Amino acid sequence: MGSRIDQDDAAPGAIYVGDVVHKRMRPRQHKLRYRVFSLLVDLDQLDDLDQKLRFFSLNRFNLVSLITRDFGPRDGSRLAEFIRGRAKAAGVEGIARIRMLAYPRLLGFAFNPITVYYAENAEGAVTFMLYEVRNTFGEHHFYEAPIDPAASEITHEQPKAFYVSPFNTMTGTYRFTVRPPADRLFLGITLSDAEGGLVTTYFDAERQSITDGLLLKLLLAYPLMTIKVVAGIHWEALLLWLKGVPPTLGLRRQLKNGRQV
Repeated sequence: MGSRIDQDDAAPGAIYVGDVVHKRMRPRQHKLRYRVFSLLVDLDQLDDLDQKLRFFSLNRFNLVSLITRDFGPRDGSRLAEFIRGRAKAAGVEGIARIRMLAYPRLLGFAFNPITVYYAENAEGAVTFMLYEVRNTFGEHHFYEAPIDPAASEITHEQPKAFYVSPFNTMTGTYRFTVRPPADRLFLGITLSDAEGGLVTTYFDAERQSITDGLLLKLLLAYPLMTIKVVAGIHWEALLLWLKGVPPTLGLRRQLKNGRQV
């Protein structure tokens, strides 16, 4: 069946509720786990999702919202065309459907450390993956890979090319392990260097149908989720520093110069 997204689901969107786990192996062991929910949307059906739901809006304020200029080229243009353009440049044609996994804005605020785009062919198999990574300095970078549609699980590697954590250098390789969205989804990323595995992060979540009732329930359960993501990044950085893990020299030079890359 290959890396296939559930073709029986024609809904414009879904919710995935689960755990984000971070594990650091060196130079000090450190682990955190927190509960979140992510929105999965069909980029060609964003208007349909907007019309379907009362508590969700596209490109305007609501309890839950999605602002297209938060993603991709950040100019408000059609995200689906942007992803298809990236796929074509990578030699992948025939993209029939694109789904985006991201945190929505809650009461107008969101921060997405990573946004994942699953691009599939007419048979429903994933043929191209794009990962949009952000840091807390307002910068972003794209990692991408053509995918073998016959693969039962998506795995690929990318050399690190972007600063995210102040406790990691620019050296290393990311290994992505992905199970496309179905009843469950899994997204795992491991950063390794010459000494082996350094940091592993994964999101393991269960699918729920998106309704106004569920959005309201999740907003009440996780009212500060998007703010917590940013606060958690800084809190965990403090804990690592207290454990004796120093910021990288490269990052300290970047901060001294007033920017991060």
